[in-house]
Amino acid sequence: MVESPATPAPAGPPVTVLAPVAPARPISSYSVAPARARPTGIGELDRVLGGGLVPGAVVLLAGEPGVGKSTLLLDVAQHWAAGAGRAVGGPGGDGSGCDEDPGPALVISAEESVNQVRLRAERIGALHPRLYLAAETDLAAVLGQLDAVKPGLLVLDSVQTVSAPGVDGVPGGVTQVRAVTAALVSLAKQRGIAVMLVGHVTKDGHVAGPRVLEHLVDVVLHFEGDRHSSLRLVRGLKNRFGPADEVGCFEMHEGGITGLPDPSGRFLNRHAEPVPGTCVTVAMEGRRALVTEVQALKGAAVPGSPRRTVSGLDPARLAMVLAVLQRCRPRIRLHDHEVFAATVGGIRVVEPAADLALALAVASSALDLGIAADLVAFGEVGLTGEIRRVSAVSRRLAEAARLGFRSALVPAGCGRSATGGVPDGLVVHEVADLGQALDLAARS
Repeated sequence: MVESPATPAPAGPPVTVLAPVAPARPISSYSVAPARARPTGIGELDRVLGGGLVPGAVVLLAGEPGVGKSTLLLDVAQHWAAGAGRAVGGPGGDGSGCDEDPGPALVISAEESVNQVRLRAERIGALHPRLYLAAETDLAAVLGQLDAVKPGLLVLDSVQTVSAPGVDGVPGGVTQVRAVTAALVSLAKQRGIAVMLVGHVTKDGHVAGPRVLEHLVDVVLHFEGDRHSSLRLVRGLKNRFGPADEVGCFEMHEGGITGLPDPSGRFLNRHAEPVPGTCVTVAMEGRRALVTEVQALKGAAVPGSPRRTVSGLDPARLAMVLAVLQRCRPRIRLHDHEVFAATVGGIRVVEPAADLALALAVASSALDLGIAADLVAFGEVGLTGEIRRVSAVSRRLAEAARLGFRSALVPAGCGRSATGGVPDGLVVHEVADLGQALDLAARS
């Protein structure tokens, strides 16, 4: 017997070697001009996209019905048609002409008639001769419109209502959505067309359709907003050309939708004198610091299980903060009283960094003691009452100082570790536990 190495079994059928479509070249020989983003003309959207729309990129914008997706994309198409896509600066270092005409904009409406879209365009001032409009529900007809118009931007509203001929399934089904999206992605890459797709969401707030839909596109944006509030947020969930954690703020009104480059003041109620039950915190939405006011109210005593009602906050965090607060301050009776907590301006704050401000607001209401109007507080409250460190301390402090706040309560160690130091005019108090924070807030 002779020992010999085992012969590996073939992994599958033999693969036929084919000639490549284009030979490989040194990476430095490729031009970067086709990958340069073209601004949409809407600053807040460009912020989320990472500078604008990249030719050949496919963007999926998902959101609940009636939140304003169609209005926003119609405004984007109008700016593109007016020439916003050309404003990308001078020629690049590779000699490419960056100011070339990117082509007109084409809006394909698969849910509304052209007359309905025309009425909305007139209301928001989106009438431009280089903005084309068509109503199609068949993918072949959509491709025919592309051949006729030759646009630089295609807006399809929505991808779930377009059907591909020769593909099984009903429009909106897994097979149809996958086929339509794959065809548009392939076409966008071949022709260098920026494509923006409107997508629906499920009851849980996730993008409807197969999960592969999010993998096929280059950018996934989520459009958030409450119908009872004019505030709208565009949150980046995936971005191959920029940061995936940016947030853009918009305001919805009768004349359309406009960006809010400085939305912090919107989430504050400026008070001349301290008001019990209020405390200001600095929340992080993506990379953006937003100064937000948290309000709380201790209601009447109720036998049994009192209500815990929140608006814009996490109910679980409120329940935990109430338990810790009553343990640290036994004279603050909360277990048999109703407690209401809310944010100002329609913003939703769910990060643990708002725990400290929430605890101070509840204590202020329970003790009928106002907190200084120029004080901000942020930090995570632990179950033993300790104040834990949070991220982006420097950006939070800088935003608070910019809006005129003069003192801040931060977790221990955060003030010394802030990048660039503490802003001028802002006094930082480091607190190790909730009891220390309550004492400092009462003396402020």
